[in-house]
Order: sequence, then structure tokens, then C-alpha cells
Amino acid sequence: MPSIRLALAQINPTVGNLAGNSALVLQQCHLAANEGADLVVFPEMVLTGYPIEDLALRESFIGASRAAGAQLATTLADQGLGDLTVVVGLLDGHAGVDTELGTPRNLPTNSAWVLQDGNVVARYDKHHLPNYGVFDEYRYFVPGGEPCVINVNGLSVSVAICEDLWQGGGPVRWARDANADLLLVLNGSPYERAKDDLRLRLCRERAAEAECPLAYVNMFGGQDELVFDGDSMVVAPDGTLVARAPQFTESLIVTDVTESACVAIDPEPVNPPLSDPAELWGALELGLHDYIDKNGFESVVLGLSGGIDSAVVAALAVDALGSDRVHGIAMPSRYSSQHSLDDAEATARQTGLHLRTIPVEPIMSAFQDALALNGLAEENLQARIRGVILMGISNQEGPLVLATGNKTELAVGYSTIYGDAVGGFAPIKDIPKTVVWQLARWRNEQARTNGRPEPIPQSSIDKPPSAELRPEQLDADSLPDYQLLDEILDQYVEQDASAADLISKGYDSAVVSEVIQMTDAAEYKRRQYPPGTKVSLRAFGRDRRLPITNRWREDPASAE
Repeated sequence: MPSIRLALAQINPTVGNLAGNSALVLQQCHLAANEGADLVVFPEMVLTGYPIEDLALRESFIGASRAAGAQLATTLADQGLGDLTVVVGLLDGHAGVDTELGTPRNLPTNSAWVLQDGNVVARYDKHHLPNYGVFDEYRYFVPGGEPCVINVNGLSVSVAICEDLWQGGGPVRWARDANADLLLVLNGSPYERAKDDLRLRLCRERAAEAECPLAYVNMFGGQDELVFDGDSMVVAPDGTLVARAPQFTESLIVTDVTESACVAIDPEPVNPPLSDPAELWGALELGLHDYIDKNGFESVVLGLSGGIDSAVVAALAVDALGSDRVHGIAMPSRYSSQHSLDDAEATARQTGLHLRTIPVEPIMSAFQDALALNGLAEENLQARIRGVILMGISNQEGPLVLATGNKTELAVGYSTIYGDAVGGFAPIKDIPKTVVWQLARWRNEQARTNGRPEPIPQSSIDKPPSAELRPEQLDADSLPDYQLLDEILDQYVEQDASAADLISKGYDSAVVSEVIQMTDAAEYKRRQYPPGTKVSLRAFGRDRRLPITNRWREDPASAE
């Protein structure tokens, strides 16, 4: 009976690193061959990295991508892997072709090449192009219109790419019409909370629709704001989950496919899904790690205030990079409490990061002698002095500054532009305040379970949050209770609920009006905030895009 030993290679490419990505592919091909694989499949755009944004429009990059694909085919044959069938994603196109207005020049395509015996034996162009959320593929690619069905060891194998799985008809129907024995789907699918269950459900539906096993291979790794979690899998046409890779790590899963069966060869082929906090922490840790390493930074620096946000960011940074690459700066003023200083020192002690203390009082006095600021202007001056200190250390010594603000603060503008908002990356930018607390408790619980010191001081978790920019200041002086605030923001930001919708659900109209007004007024601040890992359905920047100059306001009175 004809059979295929199939390998799905879940790897971490870097955008633009054609040579490095090709080397990763070659390495995995050798590993797959050692496992007896006949067919090895890689993620969407694996040779170029993904997403490539406007690089897709460059004639030089199209040519370099095609050359890398052709060279990979040759190298595979030269290294004794010519008999291995390899499917890789890359940027294809037609260099030098002028197009009509509205069609990307050079006709770039998001493509898969099938390599065998030193040659490109088949090509497939992505048919369904996503144009929602973080995706803007109508800007970058032209769609393909032809199926790709190849023969491997006497079995017919159909190829599709990412969005082709999410849309009905098209490539999935083509696989069924071709009586394919296997449907391969190459993916560059970013992580979102609880998306893994949706993927599994979708893979089951499409395997049944195609009437054959479905192999879903996804990349992992960080790329700017996006983070990819892998979660590659093989699903039988009856919905059986045959194999599933772990999230946020490199993996090679190997499965035997025949005309009537699909069997994993790993003794423990199905990796259980992570818990929600473990998944979130994994996404944030990987997003931070890859942003730092892929952009060539040796270390990071952050303001360590003793509060919950900076403590969580510090713990994340140490997990992602190691304690020796993380530098915390305590910058007390006359309003800083002793318990905050103690908590900053405890964070440094319990994580092992480097800590130094630079009092801001002398610098504030010099500014005040010149400016005589008061009220909010004086409060913001403290934050901006701290920002200058962090950026000065960054410029002088090289570490990238991490902004420690969370999504709730970013939503309502509860941050100081050019102050605590300075930095090159914002690890918890897409995490609401209430979830920051949840992650802190989870991370400490993990430490206790493993017999390690809790990285986040319990007092940082328990104490009422405060910016400590004036005497006895608390966040509650300026903001609604965080639990209530996050509930309203989730519906307004994530779900586009109107003021009337919120009031109809029982929220106080005055609170709704206050929250919406603060959120709408802070758009200019959000535009200037550093990038940070996207983990929600509607992250600021990549997903939620609103004009800064905008006089539309929700009217709570319309609900009354």
C-alpha cells in the first residue's frame, strides 16, 4: 500500500534573513531525513520570514527570494537530500512587470514551492488573501487561481496556504475534487488568546470537507508586534487529532500517511494545550526575546518602581533573556514610599537582575528652579526626568529601554508621553491591568511549584496601585476600579460597543462617558507608544486604527 512519512517542521524564521532561514530549512530537512521522512513541509513564507509588509513590493527582494528558493533546491540535492520532497513558503512574483493601479507592482505572490531532485517541480500561489486585523495582503500580493496537487510515493498531495484554510471552498474543495490523499496547509498564523482551539476545530472541519488527512504547519517566533506560537498539527478526516506540536518552541512532528490511515510515530504525539496564563506568558516571553535578539540588542533596561507593572516586566525580561542581560533602575523622588523602594530591591534580588539607584530629586529641583511647575505639569516632570535617565543609559551603554505600561493605561491615556511611555519595546502593552495581576500570581505559583524564589514581590501584587507622583496618590483617584474599567474597555475597544450598548448592559452612564472620553482623547499618545507584543483580538496599533483628529464622540444620553 502506498504511504508517505510526513514531517512538519515548526521553525522560527527572521524577516529578510534569506540565508539564515534557508540554513534552518536545511537543518530540519536533515533531521526529517534521519526520521525516514519522504515529505517535509515548512511554514508560510519561511524563506523570507513573515509578514514582510512593503518588502513584497521590492523587485530586488522578489528576485532574492526566488534565487534563495532555487539555491535551496540545488543545495538539498548536493547534500544528498534530492529524494526528499520539500515544500517551502516564499515570496514569488514577476520582476519588472508594470501593473494597473490597484494591483501590486511586479505581481508578488505568497507562494509555496515544491523542491525535489534539485529542481522546483511545482508551485502554488495563495488563493484567499486576508485583509482584516493585522493582515493587509491585498496591498502586497495577487491571488493564485490554480490548484497544486503533487504525487509523493504514489499518493496525491494537495497544497494550500493559511487563509485558504479559513475560507470555505477554493483550495479545500480543490483537494476533495482531486481525490487528494493529504492536504498540506502552510501557515503564518499569529497567536491570539484561545486561538488554538479555534484552529483545531477549523482543521477538523476542513479535513472532513476535503475528505482526507490535513497537515497544518505553523511557524513560531516573534516578529515586531506579532508572535507566532506554532501549534502545528495533523488531523484525520474523521476529526481525530493524530499529532500536535508544542507551542512557542521548535518542533518536528512525523506522521505516516496511507490511503486509509494516518499514524504518528512519536510515542507521545499530542502535546496538551497550555493553560491560559502559561500561554500568555509564553507569548510575551517569546515576543520580547525575539524582538531583542533579532534586532541585535545585548540587554534591556527598565525603570523599577516597585509597582506591579514594572515587576512583571522585569520577571518577563529575566525569563526571556536571563538575569545578566536585564538592568533595573530605581529612580526615587520625594514622593516615593519606602515600601516601593523595598519592593524594587526585592524584585532585583528575587530575579537576579542588575539594579542601580539614581535619585531624581536633585534633577527635579534644578528643573523647578527654572520652570516652577505645579500640579499635573510637576507630576509629569518627574516621569519625564525618569525617561531621560533611561534613554541616557540606553544611549551610553546600549541596552534597549522597556516601557512598562499596560493596555488599560494605554487605553485611557494614564501615562506620561516622553516619560514612562519612552522605550523601544513595551512587553505588556496588550495586557489589561487585571490580567497583569493574574499573570503575576501565576508566575509566582510556578516558581513555588518548582522550588524557586517568587520573582514578583507579594507586596507589589497586594498594594493599591499608584504612580507616586504626588503625596498619597492612588490610581483610584483618577480612574474607576480596574475590574470595572477593564470590563468596559474590553467591550469598547475589543468589541466596538457603543455608549448605548454599555449603558444598556447596566454600566453607569457617567462612568461610561468618562471612560470613553479618556480613551478617545488618548489616541495621539497611543500613536507614539513603543511597539509591543500583540496577544488580544484588537491590539492598539496593528488592529485598532482610529484617526487622531476626530470629532466623533459616543453620546451616552442617546441610551437614556
